[in-house]
Amino acid sequence: MTVWVVGRGVVGERVARLVGADVVQFHDPRAEPTPMATPGDVAVLAHPVRHAPLAAAFAARGCSVVTVGDHLDDTYDLVELGDAVTEAGATLVIGAAVTPGLSGLLARWSARQFASVDEIHVAVHGTAGPACARVHHRSLTGRAVSWIDGVWEESPGGSGRELCWFPEPVGAHDCYRAEIASPVLLHQSFTEASRITARRSATRRDRGTARLPMLRPPHAEGGVGALRVEVRGVDATGLRRTHIVGMAELLGTATAATAAAFVGAARAGRLPTGVVLAGDAELDTVSLLADVAAYGVRIQEFVGAA
Repeated sequence: MTVWVVGRGVVGERVARLVGADVVQFHDPRAEPTPMATPGDVAVLAHPVRHAPLAAAFAARGCSVVTVGDHLDDTYDLVELGDAVTEAGATLVIGAAVTPGLSGLLARWSARQFASVDEIHVAVHGTAGPACARVHHRSLTGRAVSWIDGVWEESPGGSGRELCWFPEPVGAHDCYRAEIASPVLLHQSFTEASRITARRSATRRDRGTARLPMLRPPHAEGGVGALRVEVRGVDATGLRRTHIVGMAELLGTATAATAAAFVGAARAGRLPTGVVLAGDAELDTVSLLADVAAYGVRIQEFVGAA
């Protein structure tokens, strides 16, 4: 069984290291448009362009696919591949990054503490490599989708400021609506939730220059980033509760750990065929989160303040 990694940026290289060099081969779609994968292989798509066309090509060869990305239109295209992936007997994990990805796992883990969930709010701080920084830049001028009281609402990126407290050492940052695919995927996993939103941290300069080309090349890797997932609902006693969980880590490391956890599950036959989302109830969420933690990502839970 071969694990094909597409993309040799921060995330792609770390996924290869976590999975193991003995089973990994890098695939460059520019040099080889047709994948050489065989049934039973797993492909990790961590390149900066849209993933749907290459995901379809890998799945057609019976290869399971783990995507690392959050392009909104690409996400819609990936969801449409569901029937074709199922017919091929393969698995397509859509969104195995920090958000979407780890945010879905944490939302599902939190949801098991409730009798019913009605709100999920995700916030992310920081970037991984240069490609991620460019996505962050563009997302603040894109269309931010939110599921509000049974209706999809679109808002301009960079609007809706909210102060979000992330796990230490990151702390509090102003966060804004942004073009992030997480609400679309979380809605499919949590159909009962009436409100699902996602925000991204940004500075005044980020918002002021978002409509301009990046004024200087992004750093090779961002600093410590963070994820915050807030779930609200009703517990078994009928009381309303809020549960907040997250992590603070280099986003490239956290993304690679999440992707590698899904690769391990796919190789072990622990994932169903067809489209798989990180927030799906039928997944072994605890085992997947344990794998993420084993790769060095510490999950933190807000338990109150004295």
